[in-house]
Amino acid sequence: VLVLQAAWALAGGQVRYSVPEEAKAGTVVGRLAQDLGLEAGEAEARRLRLVAQGRRASVEVSGASGALVVSSRLDREELCGKSAPCALRLEVLVERPLRVFHVELEVTDINDNAPIFPATRKNLSLPENSPPGSRFPLEGASDADIGANAQLSYTLSHSEHFRITEGSSNSRSKSLFLVVTKPLDRETIPVHRLLLTASDGGRPSMTGTAELVISVLDVNDNAPQFNQSVYHVVLPEDTLEGTLVVQVNATDLDLGIYGEVVYEIDTVVPPSASDVFSINARSGEIRLTGPLDFETFTLYDLHVKAKDKGTPPLSGHCNVELEVLDVNDNAPEVWVTSLSVPVAEDASVGTVVALLSVSDRDSGANGRVRCWVWPASPFGLEATFAGSYSLVLREALDRERVSEYEVEVRAEDGGAPPLRASRGVRVPVSDVNDNAPAFAQAVYTVLARENNAAGAELARLWARDPDEAGNGRVSYSVWEGGVGGVAGSSSLSSLSGGGGWRPASSYVSFEVRAVDAGEPPLCGNATVQLFVLDENDNAPALLPPAGSGPEAGAVAAEASLAAVSGAGAGTVSGTLWAWAAWGAPAGQVVAKIRAVDADSGYNAWLRYELWEPRGKGPFRVGLYSGEVSTARALEEADGPRQRLVIVVRDHGEPARSATATLSVSLVEAAEAALAAAAGSSSSLLPGLRPAMGAESGSGAASAATNVWLVVAICAVSSLFLLAVVLYGASRWAPRAAVLSGPGPTTLVCASEVGSWSYSQRHSRSLCVADGAGKSDLMVFSPNFPPPPPGAAAKDTQPEPSSLLDT
Repeated sequence: VLVLQAAWALAGGQVRYSVPEEAKAGTVVGRLAQDLGLEAGEAEARRLRLVAQGRRASVEVSGASGALVVSSRLDREELCGKSAPCALRLEVLVERPLRVFHVELEVTDINDNAPIFPATRKNLSLPENSPPGSRFPLEGASDADIGANAQLSYTLSHSEHFRITEGSSNSRSKSLFLVVTKPLDRETIPVHRLLLTASDGGRPSMTGTAELVISVLDVNDNAPQFNQSVYHVVLPEDTLEGTLVVQVNATDLDLGIYGEVVYEIDTVVPPSASDVFSINARSGEIRLTGPLDFETFTLYDLHVKAKDKGTPPLSGHCNVELEVLDVNDNAPEVWVTSLSVPVAEDASVGTVVALLSVSDRDSGANGRVRCWVWPASPFGLEATFAGSYSLVLREALDRERVSEYEVEVRAEDGGAPPLRASRGVRVPVSDVNDNAPAFAQAVYTVLARENNAAGAELARLWARDPDEAGNGRVSYSVWEGGVGGVAGSSSLSSLSGGGGWRPASSYVSFEVRAVDAGEPPLCGNATVQLFVLDENDNAPALLPPAGSGPEAGAVAAEASLAAVSGAGAGTVSGTLWAWAAWGAPAGQVVAKIRAVDADSGYNAWLRYELWEPRGKGPFRVGLYSGEVSTARALEEADGPRQRLVIVVRDHGEPARSATATLSVSLVEAAEAALAAAAGSSSSLLPGLRPAMGAESGSGAASAATNVWLVVAICAVSSLFLLAVVLYGASRWAPRAAVLSGPGPTTLVCASEVGSWSYSQRHSRSLCVADGAGKSDLMVFSPNFPPPPPGAAAKDTQPEPSSLLDT
């Protein structure tokens, strides 16, 4: 039967136990874990425990066995007073998953309290003329127990004049009377001393005693009599102090002072409410002197005594029963019994966040409570039992939108007007890695000058991850698969290494990846377009003269020319030789200075200036062509040799330069023709010097003039014939679609970022594209001088193309 009762209680969501009061600590009340359906050892693993609800329960759950045991002294009178049955409502909590059970523990009464009289000695004054059967009320004893243990019976010590009787009225308490059984004789026995014993119904029975001292008086034989033995009064609990409760009335048939009645409140039940009422001794008006509280006492019993002024005085008694009506004067109370925070932002809908208990001390409609949550989302309330609620998740959470919720649980009772209460619950939201880092831009355009030092900052990229802690900590890297082209890879590797950055291309595109530290990690990408801006870090480099051409003459290199590279801004000079005939007209090209600058744009645009001799000399230099030509007709007064110092400058800021020294020998026309013919067959005549003419005698020069004149005529004829053949071949041969040169060309144009940039192509063709041309399109000579003879293939720069001769 007990098993069936436990199973039935568990199915109803509530388990009931009973335990006698004053049970020893450690007494097992019941196998709570087993009755709740938990396996052995599961009670401790799931943290089976009681939830405190404001007052001490005196019981606890054994962690190992899961049994409900007594933890401290159980006093039913302290817990419930006179209420019967004494049932304690307990909440039992288990985790994983979180569940709450309700346990009702009934504390049964034992006979542990003896009857107690209000006073151990009671003095009574009775007139000697009291007829047999006269009844005098006595104050009975009280027993804190309930039921049979509180059922009292009274006995009086042996006396032939008095006996004890118990009477009942419409009141809720029994009346005790001292009854005269035999006429009194004050002269025989003036004072009667009796022992009144009260016994309860317990087993074993417990007793209490009081001494009655009865004085027999000899006068005034009429006591005051009330018009009602019991007065019934009903007042609401919010009645103001000073309000009239009732007016009692008693009359005395005696005359004179023996008929004058004085009223007083003899006793009040409960005794703690004695200061709540007062009575007017002359009028019998009973008024409130303190507040009424329905939740404390619902019924007050006042014993009113009316006595005359005789000697001894006689008295009459009546009862005033005051019933208190409930009003809605208590607001609901909300407690948080369990709180599971923080809540993960990916928690599923229906997750229990907190357990709450709601109560109202009022009764009836005033005690019925309605609860809700504000704001209404994303949490809601679910009723689990009478007065118990669960705060559950109703919508998905997003910590990046709201990281913490201030939830207010509001309660309202059913009174008129209703009273409200609220309880705030702070619910923080814990982060999960649900956001990938995001860059502010999908594509970043970065401008960087060449020759940046290793480790120099080119640009600063920032990706935002709204997650927190490790989930929002972002690390950056260049994605291995995101660098565009071979040129981009080499540029990035050279930047991370030692030395400056000299890019192989003016444009590099690569991807930057941002990865957070979450688990699993999330990432975001951004493309970086890097445009490299040219700097004037290369000085012009002089090139050797062309192997053929009319302007070359018979040119010999006196000193080797060195190419200028790197960032040096120094001046490199070399010496070139050329011949000019006396009498040559103005504008005749004597030689051509050829130079190249490895930079691009304006930094590679060269200009030529005649540095020495200054003033009006016989020669001049083309500003951009580098052609050395006669400024006037040459005369014998100009001397046998002219030394020209020519400076080649670029247009960079600051400008870089190189110098070339050109030595022009002035000879006869025949010698100049011979030198031109020899120059067409051999690029260098190492044994030939212009000084030979100066050192030879005038006779040898005259003899050689004829020879050289003949050689010159032959050479000129041969050249003319060759020119005619070539002209005819080029005239009737199909024209090429492009103009070809002997080396790679360099295309220089304005880039989209507003600065000069260049790109090299391994092509020997210069093409004009369809469409409108740009006004800033320029073609320059190759960027690098030719490698020295015998250089290894890996050290060889691209072969420079020759300038277009004019």
